[in-house]
Amino acid sequence: MCLQPDPSSMAMDFPVDFRCPISMELMQDPVTISTGVTYERKNIEKWLFSYNKKTCPTTMQRINCFDITPNHTLKRLILAWQNEEAARSCESRPVRSLKHDELVSLLATMESTPFKVNSLKKLRAIVGLGHEVKDDFMRCGGVEVLVQIIAQILIESFDFLAFTACEEALGVLHQYLSLSEEDDEKTIQLLSKPESIKSLAIMLQRGSGEARFYAVTIFQKLAQADYNWKKFVIQDQGFEFFRSLLELVSDDQICTKASASALELLIEILGSSKTSRLKAIEAGAVCILIELLPDSNRSKCEKMLLLLKFLCECAEGRLALVEHGLGIAAISKKLLHVSSAATKITVKILWLICSYHPSERVLEELLIFGSVKKLLALLHIDNRSSTKEKVVKIFKLHGNSWRQNPCFPCELKDHLGLMNGSC
Repeated sequence: MCLQPDPSSMAMDFPVDFRCPISMELMQDPVTISTGVTYERKNIEKWLFSYNKKTCPTTMQRINCFDITPNHTLKRLILAWQNEEAARSCESRPVRSLKHDELVSLLATMESTPFKVNSLKKLRAIVGLGHEVKDDFMRCGGVEVLVQIIAQILIESFDFLAFTACEEALGVLHQYLSLSEEDDEKTIQLLSKPESIKSLAIMLQRGSGEARFYAVTIFQKLAQADYNWKKFVIQDQGFEFFRSLLELVSDDQICTKASASALELLIEILGSSKTSRLKAIEAGAVCILIELLPDSNRSKCEKMLLLLKFLCECAEGRLALVEHGLGIAAISKKLLHVSSAATKITVKILWLICSYHPSERVLEELLIFGSVKKLLALLHIDNRSSTKEKVVKIFKLHGNSWRQNPCFPCELKDHLGLMNGSC
């Protein structure tokens, strides 16, 4: 059995930031006074209340406020360091990175000062050095410190320093997560807390382009870890959340990477959570995607069509599409003109519309904008597929109506008549 080493036996072989400035001994109950300096509780209380001193022992500044605040972050770092020392003595193997002392020093200052930005920038550069430093950062409680800074935006949402610190903390967290080959369960749990989710949503709405990208990628990590979106989307701020994502998708000038990531995140959420689709529809997803569709490249077009397919699986989504002036036209244009994957998705959308919203106007638009002609062309495919089966079902439902329409091309009437006869 390996016992934790006695702090007193470690003499002066511990980080300088862990020493009480009065006794120079390892602190067990660190507290911070109004000057921002941290001391061992019993030492500073003796100085202030037993000796009746009115100045800070380190800075010699006059003290007007005698409040004492526990420095939980530093205490956690000290405990983590003590556990590491115990592991070192038991296993005789190094656990610290070369940047360990600098990491400890930066993290120790986070709770005692409102001016965190410079420290966070240094932290980001250090964490990006590799897996050894990343692991050391995790053992030192670095993720907990970042999550606390991000959550502070809920309390001080209009404070410039807090907002900027939150953006920088997101940058460090993104750097940390990008080095993770597998999802860190503890980190995911911390990020899944309601205060973390709400803070990330605020940054998604109001942050810089870079900060929005970091927020989206963190949401992607949560989605990949099977985060339950139902409560967040339905009970909290799902409408604003989807509006923010759709804004990023619409305007890739904000940040091209953020726009692409927002599109992928929407696929993750809407593909796995049917309850979230109504909120996305309410936020205008169908209209925005239809208007973006004509000018989208192949990859983006496939993803937008996939999202429209998810949304059209709801009655509200189908209704939004057919009521949009460009809805049928935009979908029809993409049929057979993008990729086989896009064609398969488009046929599914048309099948849903023809099955559940076959109004006279919709059937006429499908004919006028070329969908019917392209669907007939798909029937020439010899191999049997689910896509072809959906096309056959569409014509079984509405083939006769289209044949009688004066807009229907004469040269296709015989072909459609033969097709109907064989069905």
